[in-house]
Amino acid sequence: MSARNRPVRVAIEATEKRAFASAVDWPGWSRTAKTGEAALQALAEHAERYAVVAAQAGLSFAPGEYTIIERVRGTATTDFGAPDVPTAAERQPLTSADAHRMVKLVEAAWAVLDRVARDAPPSLRKGPRGGGRDRDAIVEHVLAAEHAYARKLGVKVAAPHRGEKTAIATMRGTIVEVLRDARSADALVERGWLPRYAARRIAWHALDHAWEIENRSQA
Repeated sequence: MSARNRPVRVAIEATEKRAFASAVDWPGWSRTAKTGEAALQALAEHAERYAVVAAQAGLSFAPGEYTIIERVRGTATTDFGAPDVPTAAERQPLTSADAHRMVKLVEAAWAVLDRVARDAPPSLRKGPRGGGRDRDAIVEHVLAAEHAYARKLGVKVAAPHRGEKTAIATMRGTIVEVLRDARSADALVERGWLPRYAARRIAWHALDHAWEIENRSQA
């Protein structure tokens, strides 16, 4: 490992059916598979894609060795396909610098999704059984999910729709304000979600669908 590279701290969330591997220090860099080992491999395989997010945030990104620091038991939501369990690392207090960095990565995930959706064709390649949403439906799904996530942070705004730039900016800007002002693991508990977990879930969802659009835009 070169002097520039930094170990990647990973948390594994798993059930008997599905697992997620999430890079603790990089919100949104989370991948899923049937086992923890396969999810970890998928995480490593997506390092180059996540590098685009880090660059968008203006952060140096040079992953080194992958180290599992925590394993948590997943839930029915994990089985359904979303990371659902906060880790011990996400219960640690946030400094102002921590919060600022975290927010930059969430905003970068949104920027990547918006750029990918803008450049993608309206109709996407279907799955083996002809399934899968097209581009606009994916964007609407992400925005609806973000509106639900916002409520977990105590954010009450109108639900935006695709193309409503002002409404989208208002919702995301309010989410950012809450995350940036969070200073302890207890800050958002009464609202529903821990700040670090909220950042991970929001960024993961945006990137998961950005990468889906990229994959399904290919012939």
